[in-house]
Amino acid sequence: MAVTKEDGGKLNAFAKEPPMQLIEAGSGLSRPSLLLVIGGGLLVAVLVALAFMVS
Repeated sequence: MAVTKEDGGKLNAFAKEPPMQLIEAGSGLSRPSLLLVIGGGLLVAVLVALAFMVS
């Protein structure tokens, strides 16, 4: 952690950030990731419908 001294003697600590990663063009969602997103969306829709029917 980088620590600097401010006016008045206060110490200010900055977290070390991870290195930046470049994403190549054409590297979209993989098939498992896409299925996970679709499954999660369906789960949310079903839960909202269930909550609507219960109330």
